Amino acid sequence: MHISARHDYAVQAMLAIAAAGGGPVKTSDLAALQGIPVSYLPSILADLRRAELLSSRPGTDGGFSLARRIERISVGDIMRAVSGALASVRGRPPHTITYTGAATALPGLWRSVHASTSDLLDSTTLLDLLRDDEADRRSDRDATADGRHS
Repeated sequence: MHISARHDYAVQAMLAIAAAGGGPVKTSDLAALQGIPVSYLPSILADLRRAELLSSRPGTDGGFSLARRIERISVGDIMRAVSGALASVRGRPPHTITYTGAATALPGLWRSVHASTSDLLDSTTLLDLLRDDEADRRSDRDATADGRHS
């Protein structure tokens, strides 16, 4: 599986909106908060809106908001919204690849990789990632208070 900048930026943007209480968050604020080039965001946010993961509202009080609750948005949903399939072999879905000779077992491996990747990304929600982040920050604070952190 290849995680492109587009995938990474899409997940970062969704996490930033989720961390902001679900929105609305302006494109320029997302770029600043996450260090995402502002030129990338409009097409990514449009893909996420088309996939019904975001809603948008124009105006000074507008911006992008989550279209679902954070426990109902998986990383797999986000990644599919911006690129389609989660895994490919030479640009093709794993189930369409065939080999001959000594490599005939490879399609089964590629399908397993795809299934494992899909399972992980589909079972990891924005809520899970925000909880993990909060637990990491809490652990860092505790370590610093105890003098264990450099």
